[in-house]
Amino acid sequence: MNLKIIIVFLSGALTVLGFAPFYLFPIPFVTLALLFYFWRKSIKPFSAAILGFSFGMGIFGAGVTWIYVSLHDFGDMPMPLAVLALILLCAYLSLFPALTGWILVRSRTIAPSIWPWMVASLWIISEWLRGTLFTGFPWLAIGYSQAPYSPFSGFAPVVGVYGISFLLVLSAAWLTSWFEQRHAWRFLCFLAGVWGLGLGLQWINWTNPQGDPVAVSLLQGNIAQDLKWREDHVVTTMDTYAGLIRESNSRLIVTPEISVPLFHEDVPINYLSELAAHARANNGDVLIGMAESASPDRNEYYNTMFSLGISPEQHYRKHHLVPFGEYIPLKSVFGWIIQVLNIPLSDFSRGALDQQPLHLAGQRVAINICYEDVFGEEIIRQLPRASLLVNVSNDAWFGRSIGPRQHLQISQMRALETGRYMLRATNTGVTAIIDQRGKVLQELEMFTTAGLHGIAQGYSGTTPYVRVGNGLVLGVAGLLLIIGWLSVFFYGKRKTL
Repeated sequence: MNLKIIIVFLSGALTVLGFAPFYLFPIPFVTLALLFYFWRKSIKPFSAAILGFSFGMGIFGAGVTWIYVSLHDFGDMPMPLAVLALILLCAYLSLFPALTGWILVRSRTIAPSIWPWMVASLWIISEWLRGTLFTGFPWLAIGYSQAPYSPFSGFAPVVGVYGISFLLVLSAAWLTSWFEQRHAWRFLCFLAGVWGLGLGLQWINWTNPQGDPVAVSLLQGNIAQDLKWREDHVVTTMDTYAGLIRESNSRLIVTPEISVPLFHEDVPINYLSELAAHARANNGDVLIGMAESASPDRNEYYNTMFSLGISPEQHYRKHHLVPFGEYIPLKSVFGWIIQVLNIPLSDFSRGALDQQPLHLAGQRVAINICYEDVFGEEIIRQLPRASLLVNVSNDAWFGRSIGPRQHLQISQMRALETGRYMLRATNTGVTAIIDQRGKVLQELEMFTTAGLHGIAQGYSGTTPYVRVGNGLVLGVAGLLLIIGWLSVFFYGKRKTL
């Protein structure tokens, strides 16, 4: 058993190679099949749960190490406490594959033909729960590993990232079944059929170009995180972004999340006026990130993007906040964390849930701020009205880890799901222009101060995923579980006769 645990742990860690920056998308298919093979051989539900937990500790332990960087390097949390926090988070996330394994073996009399569907259904529901409970942490949902190069990426506009997770897990379970029953060639036929269908779906244009392309500039100030909030560096930061804006002749200019480290009402009026005048001279608009106070005592404030230029002034307030980074849940219990972490403005208020796209530079722009683009079901709330997606982030919190590249891949999945360009403006990278098929057309080198100047095409139309969200795949998974558990009863009863 100990050797199995080690093997499964290492296979979980290897699964991270399927995600950005490596993009070795076949690896999760193999590592999942190995986990499922051990689950098939498990007799006790607890043993299967331990294997699932071990796999989770492998993938999360190797895949979210950037959290330690955020807590220790930039949040000033003492190293032992930061390590403990990372381990506890990974342990919590690993409970979901552990529960999947426990239920599977608990229902071990599943008919062999039904078993792969049960694995996929349980996995996807547990993955969705991980991305929903306690505001959710869907990072490293297995479907992200398939964007944008895998044949499975063709399913993104139809069933979204969770649907891709379902199909990937189902394929791995089919491989396990074939390995266990060499004569069952039907599993390989199913596998070839799914992969072939995914390739075919990539040729479908779910959305259509709308209007003329628009010139865009995505600005990357490269402000070090330990300098961002220092009073003696505020002017330097503001001058950096003002200079980058003046260098752009684009109709749509986008700065990163809270690019100006001041409250909106504290920013000199002439500073904003000059930026607005430059945007109007380009016959366009500029989006600039600032904190916004909503009360005189500043006990209520928002993470906001403001527009300046030819269009009426508009704003977008971040709705989905990061727990313990942008707000403190259950302050009576966890309020002490504010004293441990050196995170300015760590208790934001939520923006409205039903905010509409902003009308800018002839486009309808759906803005999402940093972590919000991890939630595909929330991004589609502004669709199909929006013609462009814009993500603004400050991934300087991730340092030089694999975190920023993983975040880029998540944005690639959002572009695939919606059939829209995704424009990413980040403080230190990855600043990029992503097309409607999830391909990076242009990107800036990380940790450089520059503007990314390019062309973005607006799109109209509705993908199936925009219409139904995660409801389709979750409904199918729930129905399959009912069928699976009925088969447990009848198949198990037949075996006892």
